[in-house]
Amino acid sequence: MVRGTSGAGHGPAIALVGPMAVGKSVIGHQLAHQLGVPFVDTDAVIVEHHGTIADIFVGRGEHAFREIEARTVARAVEAANANGSVVSLGGGAVLDSGTQQLLADCTVVYLECDAETVAERIARNTGRPLLAGDAMARWQALFAARRPVYERLADIIVDVRSGTVAEIALHVEERLREYAALKEEVQK
Repeated sequence: MVRGTSGAGHGPAIALVGPMAVGKSVIGHQLAHQLGVPFVDTDAVIVEHHGTIADIFVGRGEHAFREIEARTVARAVEAANANGSVVSLGGGAVLDSGTQQLLADCTVVYLECDAETVAERIARNTGRPLLAGDAMARWQALFAARRPVYERLADIIVDVRSGTVAEIALHVEERLREYAALKEEVQK
């Protein structure tokens, strides 16, 4: 059931997945506001407790970052399932098998896009260590490798190539309602 201030019970966490720069954080924040539930951005939690992601990559390496990320996601998803939060995951978080298992208890929303949609955001953001060098070529290679995982884990796929953040979040909310109704019908 989609939550809100109407007194509806807590459902599973809503986990937003998708590639870097697709808008998981801003759409997740807006969606949580609309639903009247907490929002957790796992990348922001990592930065708050461990420093910038770029610094972790440089100082400790990608493997150490992925371990930190997996622990952070596990704590966030477990808490979100208890309180019905919206959780935004980093683009590569879904590669961890433990994270994939935890997401089975969530409603997973894959925010789908293409390189053209994120090109301007990627060009503006130099703090993404996996995009060093030719950022767009790296993004496209990462996306090609991760896309099948996003699609396999997704309960709902939402195209974010057009619309404002508010419009996209409203569309996600609508799709969540449809998904909840369908699940309820199947369980009858």
